[in-house]
Amino acid sequence: MIAFRDLHRSGLLILPNAWDGGSAALMRSLGAKAIATTSAGVAWALGWPDGDALPVERVVQATRDVVRAAQGLPVSVDFEGGYSDDPAEVAATARSVVRAGAQGINIEDGGGAPEALAAKIAAIRAAVGPDLFINARCDIWLRGVGEADGRVAEAARRGEIYRAAGADGLFAPGLTDEAGIAELVKATDMPLNLLAWPGLPDARRLEALGVRRLSAGSGIVGAALGRAAMLTRAFLEDGRPEPLMDGALGWGELNALMPPA
Repeated sequence: MIAFRDLHRSGLLILPNAWDGGSAALMRSLGAKAIATTSAGVAWALGWPDGDALPVERVVQATRDVVRAAQGLPVSVDFEGGYSDDPAEVAATARSVVRAGAQGINIEDGGGAPEALAAKIAAIRAAVGPDLFINARCDIWLRGVGEADGRVAEAARRGEIYRAAGADGLFAPGLTDEAGIAELVKATDMPLNLLAWPGLPDARRLEALGVRRLSAGSGIVGAALGRAAMLTRAFLEDGRPEPLMDGALGWGELNALMPPA
């Protein structure tokens, strides 16, 4: 099995984000090299809101489900902000996620002080050792922190703080312009991860710019739930089965994707 870390060494790793074991099995069958989770999708699938609200035991169980369905593909877990402000508690949860089979995690600063995230990263690294790929998510674009023309420099500054604490990669969701991407690639010693976002260059161009990872985030689950909403609304109105069949995967096809008990 190829290590998740090795997938960041060259080229562009395109990561679909699963929200449960079934979606992970589907993504595996379609040729994904690795699978990440989406915290939003996992929470929604379990009936919770996104935003560090999901109980830790559900996060760990969801990790087990995705790892099982991935059948040997590396799995990275969207770890939100670590589900606590206490670095020791964050590290304990990270240890549980690693024991559940995760080879990587994302952990975010939420646009807050980078020192708080750095303390969590350092605690995680001390607790789990060198093998876990820790992707530090810088939320300044998503949250509109600071002036737009200073965000690349601020992301690079935060990235260095996170790298010194033990991070392996830098995630800059919301960054889309080519000049900024090229500048941040040059300014950081870590693989740069971007989020599929309107206005982002295509995968070939991102690879040429030096980006090493592209994540779907909650995009796939959002589209899937949007389709489910449309079909449900129509079904409640007229009960007709034909729209439910349009583009649907069959029972046998889907069932065959799932690992046996």
